[in-house]
Amino acid sequence: MSGTRGGNGRYTRDPATAHRDAEACRLRARGLTYQQIADQLGTTRSNAYEAVQRAIADIVREPAEEVRQLELMRLDEMHTAALAILEARHFVVDRGEVVEWEGAPLIDDGPKLAAIDRLLKIQARRAALLGLDAEKKVSVSGGVKYEVVGVDPDQLK
Repeated sequence: MSGTRGGNGRYTRDPATAHRDAEACRLRARGLTYQQIADQLGTTRSNAYEAVQRAIADIVREPAEEVRQLELMRLDEMHTAALAILEARHFVVDRGEVVEWEGAPLIDDGPKLAAIDRLLKIQARRAALLGLDAEKKVSVSGGVKYEVVGVDPDQLK
Protein backbone atom coordinates (compact mmCIF):
# COMPACT_ATOMS: atom_id res chain seq x y z
CA MET A 1 0.00 0.00 0.00
CA SER A 2 1.32 3.46 -0.83
CA GLY A 3 0.49 6.77 0.70
CA THR A 4 1.75 9.52 2.94
CA ARG A 5 1.42 10.57 6.53
CA GLY A 6 -0.99 13.41 7.12
CA GLY A 7 -0.49 16.36 9.45
CA ASN A 8 -1.79 14.30 12.36
CA GLY A 9 0.83 11.60 11.72
CA ARG A 10 -1.78 9.16 10.46
CA TYR A 11 -1.44 7.32 7.20
CA THR A 12 -3.48 8.74 4.32
CA ARG A 13 -4.15 6.84 1.12
CA ASP A 14 -3.09 8.13 -2.23
CA PRO A 15 -5.57 7.98 -5.16
CA ALA A 16 -4.03 4.80 -6.58
CA THR A 17 -4.52 2.97 -3.28
CA ALA A 18 -8.06 4.26 -2.93
CA HIS A 19 -8.78 3.00 -6.46
CA ARG A 20 -7.26 -0.39 -5.61
CA ASP A 21 -9.36 -0.59 -2.43
CA ALA A 22 -12.48 0.21 -4.46
CA GLU A 23 -11.59 -2.49 -6.99
CA ALA A 24 -11.13 -5.01 -4.15
CA CYS A 25 -14.56 -4.05 -2.84
CA ARG A 26 -16.14 -4.43 -6.29
CA LEU A 27 -14.61 -7.90 -6.62
CA ARG A 28 -15.89 -8.85 -3.18
CA ALA A 29 -19.37 -7.58 -4.11
CA ARG A 30 -19.24 -9.90 -7.13
CA GLY A 31 -18.75 -12.82 -4.74
CA LEU A 32 -15.00 -13.44 -5.00
CA THR A 33 -13.18 -14.75 -1.95
CA TYR A 34 -10.43 -12.71 -0.34
CA GLN A 35 -7.88 -15.15 -1.77
CA GLN A 36 -9.30 -14.71 -5.28
CA ILE A 37 -9.18 -10.94 -4.83
CA ALA A 38 -5.58 -11.17 -3.62
CA ASP A 39 -4.66 -13.29 -6.64
CA GLN A 40 -6.24 -10.79 -9.06
CA LEU A 41 -4.66 -7.77 -7.40
CA GLY A 42 -1.27 -9.39 -6.80
CA THR A 43 -1.31 -9.05 -3.02
CA THR A 44 -1.87 -11.15 0.08
CA ARG A 45 -5.20 -12.39 1.40
CA SER A 46 -4.92 -10.16 4.49
CA ASN A 47 -4.14 -7.09 2.36
CA ALA A 48 -7.18 -7.88 0.19
CA TYR A 49 -9.35 -8.11 3.31
CA GLU A 50 -8.01 -4.79 4.64
CA ALA A 51 -8.57 -3.11 1.25
CA VAL A 52 -12.20 -4.25 1.21
CA GLN A 53 -12.70 -3.05 4.79
CA ARG A 54 -11.22 0.38 3.96
CA ALA A 55 -13.46 0.69 0.91
CA ILE A 56 -16.54 -0.28 2.93
CA ALA A 57 -15.62 2.31 5.57
CA ASP A 58 -15.37 4.92 2.81
CA ILE A 59 -18.77 3.93 1.44
CA VAL A 60 -20.34 4.26 4.88
CA ARG A 61 -18.95 7.80 5.14
CA GLU A 62 -20.26 8.83 1.72
CA PRO A 63 -23.32 11.05 1.64
CA ALA A 64 -26.57 9.18 1.18
CA GLU A 65 -27.09 10.50 -2.35
CA GLU A 66 -23.77 9.10 -3.56
CA VAL A 67 -24.59 5.71 -2.08
CA ARG A 68 -28.02 5.84 -3.71
CA GLN A 69 -26.42 6.60 -7.09
CA LEU A 70 -24.01 3.68 -6.64
CA GLU A 71 -26.93 1.36 -5.87
CA LEU A 72 -28.82 2.67 -8.89
CA MET A 73 -25.80 1.97 -11.11
CA ARG A 74 -25.61 -1.58 -9.76
CA LEU A 75 -29.33 -2.04 -10.39
CA ASP A 76 -28.80 -0.78 -13.95
CA GLU A 77 -26.09 -3.41 -14.49
CA MET A 78 -28.34 -6.14 -13.10
CA HIS A 79 -31.21 -4.92 -15.27
CA THR A 80 -29.04 -5.07 -18.38
CA ALA A 81 -27.89 -8.61 -17.56
CA ALA A 82 -31.44 -9.83 -16.86
CA LEU A 83 -32.71 -8.15 -20.02
CA ALA A 84 -30.07 -9.95 -22.10
CA ILE A 85 -31.34 -13.26 -20.72
CA LEU A 86 -34.93 -12.24 -21.40
CA GLU A 87 -34.14 -11.38 -25.02
CA ALA A 88 -32.02 -14.48 -25.74
CA ARG A 89 -33.44 -17.72 -27.19
CA HIS A 90 -33.23 -20.68 -24.86
CA PHE A 91 -33.69 -24.29 -25.87
CA VAL A 92 -34.63 -27.32 -23.81
CA VAL A 93 -31.56 -29.50 -23.31
CA ASP A 94 -31.63 -33.12 -22.18
CA ARG A 95 -28.47 -35.17 -21.63
CA GLY A 96 -26.39 -32.53 -23.37
CA GLU A 97 -28.55 -32.51 -26.50
CA VAL A 98 -31.05 -29.89 -27.67
CA VAL A 99 -34.52 -31.40 -27.60
CA GLU A 100 -36.43 -31.16 -30.87
CA TRP A 101 -40.17 -31.14 -31.42
CA GLU A 102 -41.51 -31.74 -34.91
CA GLY A 103 -38.07 -31.13 -36.40
CA ALA A 104 -37.38 -27.82 -34.63
CA PRO A 105 -35.55 -27.06 -31.36
CA LEU A 106 -37.94 -26.94 -28.42
CA ILE A 107 -37.97 -23.46 -26.85
CA ASP A 108 -37.40 -23.29 -23.08
CA ASP A 109 -39.40 -20.43 -21.55
CA GLY A 110 -38.06 -21.05 -18.03
CA PRO A 111 -35.07 -18.70 -18.31
CA LYS A 112 -37.25 -15.95 -19.77
CA LEU A 113 -39.79 -16.28 -16.98
CA ALA A 114 -36.99 -16.25 -14.39
CA ALA A 115 -35.55 -13.12 -16.04
CA ILE A 116 -38.97 -11.45 -15.88
CA ASP A 117 -39.20 -12.27 -12.16
CA ARG A 118 -35.71 -10.85 -11.62
CA LEU A 119 -36.54 -7.68 -13.57
CA LEU A 120 -39.63 -7.15 -11.42
CA LYS A 121 -37.51 -7.50 -8.28
CA ILE A 122 -34.98 -5.02 -9.65
CA GLN A 123 -37.77 -2.57 -10.48
CA ALA A 124 -39.25 -2.96 -7.00
CA ARG A 125 -35.85 -2.29 -5.42
CA ARG A 126 -35.36 0.78 -7.63
CA ALA A 127 -38.81 2.12 -6.71
CA ALA A 128 -38.11 1.62 -3.01
CA LEU A 129 -34.68 3.26 -3.29
CA LEU A 130 -36.14 6.28 -5.08
CA GLY A 131 -39.20 6.49 -2.85
CA LEU A 132 -41.56 5.96 -5.77
CA ASP A 133 -43.88 3.57 -3.95
CA ALA A 134 -47.22 5.00 -2.90
CA GLU A 135 -48.16 5.38 0.74
CA LYS A 136 -49.09 2.12 2.38
CA LYS A 137 -52.36 1.77 4.24
CA VAL A 138 -52.29 -0.72 7.05
CA SER A 139 -55.57 -1.79 8.61
CA VAL A 140 -55.50 -1.96 12.39
CA SER A 141 -58.42 -3.02 14.53
CA GLY A 142 -60.18 0.13 15.66
CA GLY A 143 -58.91 2.32 12.86
CA VAL A 144 -56.50 2.86 10.00
CA LYS A 145 -52.78 3.42 10.40
CA TYR A 146 -50.91 5.27 7.68
CA GLU A 147 -47.22 4.70 7.04
CA VAL A 148 -45.50 7.54 5.22
CA VAL A 149 -42.26 6.38 3.66
CA GLY A 150 -39.32 8.75 3.27
CA VAL A 151 -40.42 11.44 5.76
CA ASP A 152 -38.60 12.13 9.01
CA PRO A 153 -41.27 12.90 11.66
CA ASP A 154 -38.80 15.08 13.60
CA GLN A 155 -38.50 17.44 10.62
CA LEU A 156 -42.27 18.02 10.58
CA LYS A 157 -42.24 19.88 13.93
